[in-house]
Amino acid sequence: MPAYMIVTVRVHDREQFLEVYGKPTAALIARFGGKYIVRGPGCESFEGPRANGLAAVVSEWPNKAAIEAFWNSPEYQPLKAARQAISEADVQVVEIA
Repeated sequence: MPAYMIVTVRVHDREQFLEVYGKPTAALIARFGGKYIVRGPGCESFEGPRANGLAAVVSEWPNKAAIEAFWNSPEYQPLKAARQAISEADVQVVEIA
């Protein structure tokens, strides 16, 4: 069953975010079987103010196990720490039945 990772993120330093997190993470996501569906700044909320101005990333994966393998991989841990130092993110996973 396909699964999706949905991320909204408030980036404090976009240039640094792209260099130290975005580029290396994109390669790692592909290695674990994920692919980007949506990736960009400028969310607009139609209901509730929470997402206004945030960046959004939606990635598609073969299944939830692939997301978990990526998320828990030793390669991702330093990238996640780098992201957490320069942004605030909400990360959700949805598996399609």
